[in-house]
Amino acid sequence: MKRKRVFILLAWFTLVGFSAIGLALIYYFQEQSIYALFFEPLQWYWQMLIGFLAGYVSAIIAWNIVNSKFLSESSEYYSNLIQQFDLNKSKIFFISICAGVGEEILFRGAIQYWLGVVITAIIFVAIHGYLNPWNWRISVYGLVMTLFMIGIGYMCIYFGLISSIATHFMIDLVLLNKLNNSRIRAESV
Repeated sequence: MKRKRVFILLAWFTLVGFSAIGLALIYYFQEQSIYALFFEPLQWYWQMLIGFLAGYVSAIIAWNIVNSKFLSESSEYYSNLIQQFDLNKSKIFFISICAGVGEEILFRGAIQYWLGVVITAIIFVAIHGYLNPWNWRISVYGLVMTLFMIGIGYMCIYFGLISSIATHFMIDLVLLNKLNNSRIRAESV
């Protein structure tokens, strides 16, 4: 029960803390407006549509890689990790929103401004533990995720930050649900 509470608190911190840090960096240290970052060049509803579609396609590709025999050991590890938190659909939705909004505002909205798309993507994936020099199999998955994060970075530039948020949200939503459901199926067999 304590782990679940800590996990939810971390989700809240990601949403509120990362967003606040990112927005402060943008407001005080960048020459771009926060409004333009979110709502230009495309209108918010086009950004969301593009982001949801890109996120769903990316998540399906990522799931096929994670669910392959090549990564079966890592897949089992992540399924067991998710199992510890006893996540239901509403918690998965909440966590996906928190990560999508908070991490994208900080990384794509703020950090990418100074480090560029590629370096920001590499740092983002490395922080999540997918570029691991001691586990080359998970690093292969990390390279694929780095390509996805590079795509999300360019989406932010060419479509707007909402498209990046929507993509990240959808990737997390689909992957967390699939990991959670694979655990449930394995327990019922």
